[in-house]
Amino acid sequence: MAAVMPVVPLISLQGVHKQYPNGTVALRDVTLVVPKQDFVFLVGPSGAGKSTLVRLLIREEKVTAGRIHVEGQDLSRLKRRHLPFLRRKIGMVFQDFKLLPNLTVFQNVAFALRVTEGALRHLKPKVEEVLSIVGLEGKENKFPDQLSGGEQQRVAIARALVHDPKIFLADEPTGNLDPATSWEIIQLLLQINARGTTVLMATHNREIVDVMRRRVVAIEGGQIVRDEDAGGYHAPALESR
Repeated sequence: MAAVMPVVPLISLQGVHKQYPNGTVALRDVTLVVPKQDFVFLVGPSGAGKSTLVRLLIREEKVTAGRIHVEGQDLSRLKRRHLPFLRRKIGMVFQDFKLLPNLTVFQNVAFALRVTEGALRHLKPKVEEVLSIVGLEGKENKFPDQLSGGEQQRVAIARALVHDPKIFLADEPTGNLDPATSWEIIQLLLQINARGTTVLMATHNREIVDVMRRRVVAIEGGQIVRDEDAGGYHAPALESR
C-alpha cells in the first residue's frame, strides 16, 4: 500500500510567545492549527492579542518564542527577501480601508498587482474580475471620497484578492460600517471562503459571530481560552445541574 501523506495545515502556531521590548506580553503559549478553507472568527477584548497574532502571520512582527508555519514554511526562518512571496499568499483588509486617496478604484486595486507581480500583461482583466466579484462594476474611475464606506471596504477587499491569496486576514473589517453594510461585507467574505480561500476575521461584532456559527477562537490576556466549531461570541453558559 502507498503511504498516506500527512495533511499539512495551512497555518500552524506552536507555543507562540510575543513580548515587546517595553516588557508588554501580547501572546502567551498560543497553539493553533487552521486547515485549508477554514473560516475562523478571532474574538476577545481590545488588547487581547488578536491584532498581534495577525501581524505575526504576515511577519510584520517576529515571535519571541515558538513557531509559526504557513504552508509548512517556518516564518522565523524566512529571509527578508522572501517576505513578498509570503505576503503574496495573504490578502489583508483593515477597519480603516487604507485606500490611496489620489488613485481611482481601478488604480488602487492595480497598485497591489504592480507591487506583488511587477509588470503584468493581464493587469486589466484581473482587476476587472475582482471588481466584479466584489460588486463594483462601473465604479472603476471613482475616487475613494466618492464612495460610501461599504464601497471603500469592497475596494480594499478587491485589492486584497487581486493576487489570488490562499489566506484572507480581516482585522475588524466591519468596525466602521453600519449593520446592513456589515452584513454585505460578511456575505462577501463567505463567497471568498467558498471559492477556496481560508478566512481569519478578528472582530468585536457579537451579532455577526453569533448568527454565523462558524469556528470561534477566543483570546484573552494573550492566551487562547476557547476554540470551538459553530461557536458564539461568548462561551456557552454552563448548564445548571
